[in-house]
Amino acid sequence: QVQLVESGGGLVQAGGSLRLSCAASGRTFSSYAMGWFRQAPGKEREFVATISWSGDSTYYADSVKGRFTISRDNAKNTVYLQMNSLKPEDTAVYYCAAVGAHSDSYYVSTYEYDYWGQGTQVTVSS
Repeated sequence: QVQLVESGGGLVQAGGSLRLSCAASGRTFSSYAMGWFRQAPGKEREFVATISWSGDSTYYADSVKGRFTISRDNAKNTVYLQMNSLKPEDTAVYYCAAVGAHSDSYYVSTYEYDYWGQGTQVTVSS
């Protein structure tokens, strides 16, 4: 079992930055690929970014590429999402997710993930 707790959300003006954190419980964090997803009101949950267990491989949604950076610190059991140049359309509840991986790969689909956090609200004002 893995428990995930997100933090770092809030209200920011367009063009600003936020860093989300996701703290994971358990001793095998380094064997999990991690992902960030978001869900805006009235919309489906969508993929944002993912990182392999080693951190060597990452992948981003086109909508955030070049603005967001995913990273992880396996010693701290934490994954991060640095969000720069935020836009009003980035407003959503952001969720982190974990999946037990058999190789150092990443995952982009919601159905592939086994564990989810409770989410943290990010609001970007124009």
